[in-house]
Amino acid sequence: MGKLDGYKVDLKGMASDTVSYRWQADNDFFSAVQGPEIKAGSLDVALRVKRTSDAYELEFQLDGDVEVTCDRCLEPMLQPVEAQCTLHVKMGEEYADDGDVVTIPEREGIINVAWNIYEFAALQIPLRHVHPDCPSLASQEKERESDPRWAELKKLVNRK
Repeated sequence: MGKLDGYKVDLKGMASDTVSYRWQADNDFFSAVQGPEIKAGSLDVALRVKRTSDAYELEFQLDGDVEVTCDRCLEPMLQPVEAQCTLHVKMGEEYADDGDVVTIPEREGIINVAWNIYEFAALQIPLRHVHPDCPSLASQEKERESDPRWAELKKLVNRK
């Protein structure tokens, strides 16, 4: 059994029209997914699967923090994640992902949502992520305060 097998959802074998799942995506999860952006974190993941007439609607709720690298000082930092995302899945002959709808083989009827969880979390990370109290920013500010050239430039700006 693989590390991510616990994230498989049996759509074909659903006993009712709505089924709920809960997971804790922790450091082991992010290590197993091997995604480029997030290497560690702790997310509470809730999934509600709703069967419709010809497809399935998977509603994800993610809450927690993920660890990313600060763009300024390159130190790890926690980035809060709170997201509600929906994935539409239908059965077909073979696997396909056209962006809006994922098609899974009807003979299997199972989808592993581990990568979807990772992607939804990664999409919540801002393009630029910097510690609110980044040591690099503080050192730059101190440098500005101690450099006499900044004082002269401020005089020019204040003249107007």
